[in-house]
Amino acid sequence: MHKIFFNIFVLLIISNLAFSQGSQIKIANNSLAKLQNSIAEKADVKKQLTIIGEGIKALEAAEKDKKTKNWPETWAVKAYLSSYIALIDDNEANADKYFQLAQDALSQATKLDKFQSNTELIKAADHNIHAKRQRKGTEAFQQNDFSTAYELLKNVSDFKPTDTLLATNTAICAQSLQQYNDALTYLIRAKDGGAKNPALFQNIANIYASKFETELAIKTLEEGLKFNAYHPLLTNDYINLLLDTEQYEKATSAIETSLKTDKRSKLLFFLYGYLQQNQAKNVSTAELSYQKALEVDYNYFDALYQLAVAYIQDANEALKQKDNKKFVANINRAEYSLLRAHDININHRNTIKLLIDIYTRKNRLDRVQELKRKLNEF
Repeated sequence: MHKIFFNIFVLLIISNLAFSQGSQIKIANNSLAKLQNSIAEKADVKKQLTIIGEGIKALEAAEKDKKTKNWPETWAVKAYLSSYIALIDDNEANADKYFQLAQDALSQATKLDKFQSNTELIKAADHNIHAKRQRKGTEAFQQNDFSTAYELLKNVSDFKPTDTLLATNTAICAQSLQQYNDALTYLIRAKDGGAKNPALFQNIANIYASKFETELAIKTLEEGLKFNAYHPLLTNDYINLLLDTEQYEKATSAIETSLKTDKRSKLLFFLYGYLQQNQAKNVSTAELSYQKALEVDYNYFDALYQLAVAYIQDANEALKQKDNKKFVANINRAEYSLLRAHDININHRNTIKLLIDIYTRKNRLDRVQELKRKLNEF
């Protein structure tokens, strides 16, 4: 009789323990359900935090129990509730505390959930944690704390790879930290995700160019110009790269295309003239192009100087043909352009040397001596 009573007593104790163990998780789950209802009803934050507090208290007891501390459900529910506190609590210190607790709980839940019975809850907690990371990363980014921002935003970008703005901001952080390979990774992610901002293509091209991957840089700028036709910064970078790599025909074609819409770019007119003068050997077209550049900017030094060089070329050609009238006319034009260029930049040595050459031909020895003295002063 005593033995039977003892056995019943033991069973009752075990039963009560099991109920006690499971009841804490049940309370936490009830808290989770109440929270979902309060979210649907758009309850205020204070009420939501009170509901979550009940669940967190139960989970703290469940964590101390030898059995329920090994249940993945314990940690999955804790991860979600803690991550939600991190998002809604205005007390920054408390929010940061639960942000860390949520990350730790999520790690534990993922490790224990071998049968994936808490997948949706784990996913929801993970989403909240990344939302908090993005919020903190954005705040750091706005404060120019690029080191903190990068560590947070790159994690979120890897979680949300289709978010092109996020990828772009992550790349900006990496560039600010001079981590150019990482910056390139996130810039390309943004581009491949559909971003078409001209600065994006320009940044990618600049990084490629710095790595001496010029063809990739050119290809990137061409891609950018498809989405941003005639964009001045992309166009200028594209033309400069073509010139640097001596792709003169493509550069000429690009300039011609741009000049159809941009008729006020003195640089484009100058570059077109320079290519016509030095590559196509079409001096008359070059002169017209320099003159158009000077119509935009009367004091454009480069155009004045190069126009004078073109006139000297014409004068030399006239000399070969023994056309003295044409020779004198072009020498006078060259002198006029060089004098204007000299007024703008009195220390430009090549301008002075060409003036010396012209005054030597004109037998103006006084001017020759004066300019030679000026050269010796440099």
